[in-house]
Amino acid sequence: MSQPQKYLSTSALAKELKLQAKDLFGTLQAKGFIDRDNDNWVLTDKGKEIGGILKTHPQHGTYIAWEENIKNELTATLEENKLINATALSQHFKISKFRMNPILSELGMIQKSVKGWTVTRLGESLGGKQFEHAQTGIPSVSWNVSILTNKRLIETIQSVQGNIIESNEESVATSKDTEVKTLKSNVGFREKFEAKYRTTDGHYVRSRAEMLIDNWLYMSEIVHAYERKLPVEEDLYCDFYLPIGKVYIEYWGLENDERYTERKKVKLDIYSKYGFKLIELEDSDIQNLDDILPKKLLKFGIQAY
Repeated sequence: MSQPQKYLSTSALAKELKLQAKDLFGTLQAKGFIDRDNDNWVLTDKGKEIGGILKTHPQHGTYIAWEENIKNELTATLEENKLINATALSQHFKISKFRMNPILSELGMIQKSVKGWTVTRLGESLGGKQFEHAQTGIPSVSWNVSILTNKRLIETIQSVQGNIIESNEESVATSKDTEVKTLKSNVGFREKFEAKYRTTDGHYVRSRAEMLIDNWLYMSEIVHAYERKLPVEEDLYCDFYLPIGKVYIEYWGLENDERYTERKKVKLDIYSKYGFKLIELEDSDIQNLDDILPKKLLKFGIQAY
């Protein structure tokens, strides 16, 4: 006579798999076995197919239970898609756990929600998975272990820790040469145009137009970075980056230059690919920044005045 099938609650299953219950709930949701309905977890048709059932406890009410043999399938899945959270990331990179999510946010991989963090399109492309706490519903993001070797993340953390120092022109030239190859251009834009225009806040930029944009941002008290490297595998730099709204600004100043036009197309494709927020400025906009920029910024929730 066959033994009756043993069923485990999700919490009991998590214990046997040596997981936090919230992480298992997230994994089951990611696989489509359960879903969220307001504050409750509900069993999906897919969940029923793999052995999930609803059971009732006299004290705790109705809950989802699973056939014990689901452990084999989940163990294989967890090994294939081993995820680490922000706390584990901070421990790996030896930085405060309170700084990890803001760094990921600055890179555009996640964004702040009312409570917690949500993954962006870029974050998803880098292995980020969206989860939410089983009891509170607060969203969080966990990552495939491949994030540990992400070049942009490593560079940013090293920069935050003060471990990157551009000590000679050769290191700068190497970075620029890489961008030139990426953009399929024989003459690098940065080699051709020296950053010799000094802005009000001390930046050195490559044109009078960029100087006017930088000064406008500074006088409008909008924090910005100049020539920030994009947080993607491609070696590309934006003209300006506004961390407050994760917004990039590109000034297109050489529309009649064939190589510049090719460079522009490559950059626009990258912005579109990752869903980055982009403000584009042209020569005709520069003398009307007071009228044009506030409107463009407001579209992304940034108020200039």
